[in-house]
Amino acid sequence: MPNDVNLIQQLKRYFGFDNFKGDQEAIVRNVLAGKNTFVLMPTGGGKSLCYQLPSLIMEGTAIVISPLIALMKNQVDVINGMSEEEGVAHYLNSSLNKAAIDQVKNDILAGKTKLLYVAPESLNKEDNVEFLRTVTISFYAVDEAHCISEWGHDFRPEYRNIRPTIQKIGNAPVIALTATATDKVRADIKKNLGIVDATEFKSSFNRPNLYYEVRQKTNDINKQIIRFIKQNPGKSGIVYCLSRKKVEELTADLCANDIKAAAYHAGLESAKRSETQDDFLMERIDIIVATIAFGMGIDKPDVRFVIHYDIPKSLEGYYQETGRAGRDGGEGKCITFYSYKDLQKLEKFMEGKPVAEQDIGRQLLQETAAYAESSMCRRRMLLHYFGEEYDQENCGNCDNCLHPKTKIEGKDQLEVVLRAVAAVKENFRTEYIIDFVKGRATDDIVLHKHDQLEEFGAGEGVNPKLWNPVIRQALLSGFLRKDVENYGLLKLTAAGKRFIKNPHSFMIVEDTEFKDDYEEDSGNGGGALDPELYAMLKDLRKDMSKRLGVPPYVIFQDISLEQMATMYPITLQELQNVQGVGAGKAKRYGTEFCELIRRHCEENDIERPEELRVRTVAKKSLLKVKIIQSIDRRIDLEELARTEGLEFDSLLSEIEAIVYSGTKLNIDYYIDEVMDEEHVDDIYDYFAESETDSLEAAVDELGDDYTDDEIRLVRVKFISEMAN
Repeated sequence: MPNDVNLIQQLKRYFGFDNFKGDQEAIVRNVLAGKNTFVLMPTGGGKSLCYQLPSLIMEGTAIVISPLIALMKNQVDVINGMSEEEGVAHYLNSSLNKAAIDQVKNDILAGKTKLLYVAPESLNKEDNVEFLRTVTISFYAVDEAHCISEWGHDFRPEYRNIRPTIQKIGNAPVIALTATATDKVRADIKKNLGIVDATEFKSSFNRPNLYYEVRQKTNDINKQIIRFIKQNPGKSGIVYCLSRKKVEELTADLCANDIKAAAYHAGLESAKRSETQDDFLMERIDIIVATIAFGMGIDKPDVRFVIHYDIPKSLEGYYQETGRAGRDGGEGKCITFYSYKDLQKLEKFMEGKPVAEQDIGRQLLQETAAYAESSMCRRRMLLHYFGEEYDQENCGNCDNCLHPKTKIEGKDQLEVVLRAVAAVKENFRTEYIIDFVKGRATDDIVLHKHDQLEEFGAGEGVNPKLWNPVIRQALLSGFLRKDVENYGLLKLTAAGKRFIKNPHSFMIVEDTEFKDDYEEDSGNGGGALDPELYAMLKDLRKDMSKRLGVPPYVIFQDISLEQMATMYPITLQELQNVQGVGAGKAKRYGTEFCELIRRHCEENDIERPEELRVRTVAKKSLLKVKIIQSIDRRIDLEELARTEGLEFDSLLSEIEAIVYSGTKLNIDYYIDEVMDEEHVDDIYDYFAESETDSLEAAVDELGDDYTDDEIRLVRVKFISEMAN
């Protein structure tokens, strides 16, 4: 196809646009000229048009390799919706039956189909390869091309087979497209696709309309998210979580607070995922709570916020996910919750993987941690990561720029770091350099005999927390660089060498300190206990225990009363947010307690904290459900522990938690099997008369004739029968 085709006319004819955006026209001309093409364009920049338009103009069929079935269907519908004829675009994947596949092939052979979307697995199938060998291929488009690289945030091994399969089908130009790739990933993509000669088009990664913020992750994260969404009513948003379990739990909490939300993850049925996606696009729901399975290719321009419940595994993943906000150029808030414990958890997930993969994963996590903890402009850090310089000191649209920290002089520390990098021959990573300047004689440093160098320990007297920000800001200021091929090795630049010869002022900001106070499953206990109310609640419990003829702890445990005196629940629904209070227990005993708390608040003008009125849904633990069902079916408890991979002690703890929350469990069948009847009666009588359910007190009172497990089993029976 000649390059002098009137592209504006064709653009208007097929897409209804009067003008191209950014590099689109140059990219389309490059593809029409039959050249290999590499496109790096941020989410929302119009990547798909770069291959869709040339495919409609050129002879033959363009093969578009895409990783997601939902994305294929979406794009095929769009193209066919613009065309007068049926079958201009098709997809081939595992969702089609034989009749549908035959229809696709007939349309291709008839010359109707200009665009064929395939998953990499489908492309590699032998019968598809044989069929495509008989077809005129205009070009191959590899979408989400970062999936080819182990350094990318979404590596898929099947992408590695694309080049060999292209060789089998027949050569044609290749266009690779991605919304996010570092220098290392770009090199990897071009090498693996055999297009090192490709013309490269790289758009700016700067999205000025996006606001970036990182918040300390605390135990009230669900309440914070609910408050944020309530403060942005009617706006579309995405909340990303790393686990399916967290997706389900948070979705339930949002729905309980009258927020129109739905869950999206790979464990759901395909039809359910499609329905949820459509509901989001059609604005029947406002919020999607999702794993990273959601979002690739979702063309919703007015997503107003993206929240990360967990810090992502890489900055590339973070950039792509935040990029789904504000694609229309309007407001886009990107809020991320960060806890160092989350990073440690992600590192633990890597155990057992190949060493090279673990090494890459840890490097990517370190970059993410650096971004989260830094007090520098977040926009500048992100752009630098993708090889783009951002000259402004203050972007005015991230938390660090809106609330800047005081700068301190870092000239001496920078000189120490640069001399250290030179002394170890520019052959080591950040962690090594920090240990070296601090004078830590690690096994690695001793092995290389670097503890004998003059520069070793040159920064011993300096606040150790300064070294990370010094190195980070030295990279941003161009005194150091990271080696792309040997990911993470620190190298001196010409500017760095000049600084060593002629040091000058270098102002730095210290990192933000994140406290490790986030515990995923901790209760809502806290330091704001109301002692007067606590005493009143204990008196009420004592009165009720006399009236009902049961020990006080059977009604509510001390921890439950402590939380009531902190949270001030005044409805049975709110009471269920208290640790150890399930629906049954709240209904049986809760009314008088709620009434007492309500009166106390009114008489003392206590304003209950707004966030404590947020309704949460009790955690639906799969394990607890299994335990209840197994006990209903009279499964031997030792066998149940083995099946669930638990120690017997841990199983008993789970059973205790269930009955203390108000659920009745009948374990008589097991107790009758393993315990002497007299022992059961003795222990039962003890708990009926005791003021405490403490195991230690029971062991002291009952003596050595009874094991801890026996006492715990009968205590479960007692609580279940008397309290529930």
